[in-house]
Amino acid sequence: MKKIYVALAALLALPSVSLAQKKGFDYKFYGQVRTDLFYNSRSNSETVDGLFYMFPLDKSLDPKGEDLNDAANGSFYTLYSRVGVDVTGPMLGGKVKTSAKIEADFRGSGTTFSVFRLRHAYLKLDFQKGHSLLMGQTWHPLYGDVSPQILNLNMGAPYQPFGRAPQIRYRFSHRHFLLTTALLWQSQYLSVGPKDNVVGTTATQKSQAFIKNGLIPEVYFGLDYKDASFQGGAGVHVSSIAPRTQSVAQDGKTYKVTERVTGVSAEAHFKYTDRDWYVAGRTVLGTNLSQTSTIGGYGIRTGLTDEQTGEQQYAPLRVSSTWLNVAYGGKWRPAVFVGYLKNLGATHEVSGVLATGANVDQLATASAELTYNLPNWKFGAEYSFCNAWYGDQFDSKHKATDNHSVHNHRLVVTAMFMF
Repeated sequence: MKKIYVALAALLALPSVSLAQKKGFDYKFYGQVRTDLFYNSRSNSETVDGLFYMFPLDKSLDPKGEDLNDAANGSFYTLYSRVGVDVTGPMLGGKVKTSAKIEADFRGSGTTFSVFRLRHAYLKLDFQKGHSLLMGQTWHPLYGDVSPQILNLNMGAPYQPFGRAPQIRYRFSHRHFLLTTALLWQSQYLSVGPKDNVVGTTATQKSQAFIKNGLIPEVYFGLDYKDASFQGGAGVHVSSIAPRTQSVAQDGKTYKVTERVTGVSAEAHFKYTDRDWYVAGRTVLGTNLSQTSTIGGYGIRTGLTDEQTGEQQYAPLRVSSTWLNVAYGGKWRPAVFVGYLKNLGATHEVSGVLATGANVDQLATASAELTYNLPNWKFGAEYSFCNAWYGDQFDSKHKATDNHSVHNHRLVVTAMFMF
C-alpha cells in the first residue's frame, strides 16, 4: 500500500511542481471519489470481484441437483475512484496545438485489486484545418464517443464494446463531418485464445501474445455526422491474430505452425442531447471481439487440421448486439437502458470453440435508474434484470438449436464526489 500512496502523492503534486518549472504549459487536475454498493441474486460472469458485471452464469448442478450458481452475493468498493491531469503544451512550430492526458484509478487488473492502474495516457497534436493525431492509450474506437449514461461500471457491456487500447488515431473534421481512422494494439483488454499448444484444445486464456505474434494491429475506420445536438455514424473494424506459433501434435512432438484468424466487424451509432434529454444507441455485428468486454471468439474449423503438425485453421464467431439508453432531467434524472445480444455462430463448420461466453445463445437486459445530481456530486440507484439463454445443443457452426434460461437481479447504489 505504501507504493500506492507514494504514486498518488506524486500525481497530486504534479500540477503545482510543473507549473513552477515549465513555461508555456497549462495543467487541469481532476478526479473523483466513487463508492459502489451492489447486490446480485445470482453468480455472474464478472471482473473486479463483481464491480464490472456482465451476465448470469449458467447452471452448475451438484450431486443433489442443486444449482451451485444460484447464490446471492454483494459488496462495497471504492476501486473506481480516480485521478488525472490534462496538459496543454506550447505550440509546436507555431502552428500545431499540443496536449496530453494521464489518468489512473485503483481497479488493478486480473485478480489484483486496490492497485494503481493506468486508464489513459496519450499525447495529441491538433493541426490546422481540422486534422489531429493522437498517440497513446485511450478508449477503443468501438466504444467511441457514444456510450450509455448508466451507473453500472460495465457501461453497457457486453452489448456495448468496452475497453481502452494503445493506438495511433488520426481524425479529420470538416463542418459537420468527422472521419476517424486508427491502428490499435492490446494492453489490459485482451483477445481470447488457446491456453496451451496442444492440438484441438478448447481451454482458453486471455493474452497479449495473440496480437503480438500476429504482428498486425487492429484497424478501425469510421465516419460521423455531428451538430449541436445530434451525432450519428458508422464504422468498420478489422482484427487479425495468431492463436498459436507452436503445436503439440498427436504424436507428442512440437511443431512450428503458422496460424491466423481474421475478423471484420461493423457498427452504427447515434446520440441526441439537449438540456434535458439524452437518447443514444448502438448496434454491432461483431466478429471475434473478445478484447472489447463482449462475447466472442472463434472455432477450430472441421476437417482442416494438418494431420502431422496439428496446424489448425479457424472460423470467427459472429455476435449481434444492440442497446438503447434514454435519460431525462437535470437535478433528478431518471434513465432506462435495454440491450439484446445474439450469438450467430461461426462463419464455417467448427469442431470446438475458443471464446468468452462460448455457450451463450442470447442475452437480454433491462435496467432503470434514478440519480440526484448537484455540482460536484452524484447519488444514484439502479436496478437491472438480465436474462441469459444458454445453448443445450449446437449445430455444426456452433449456433444453438435449443436452450434454457437463467436470470439475475442486480441493484447498485452509488455516491460520487467529482473534482
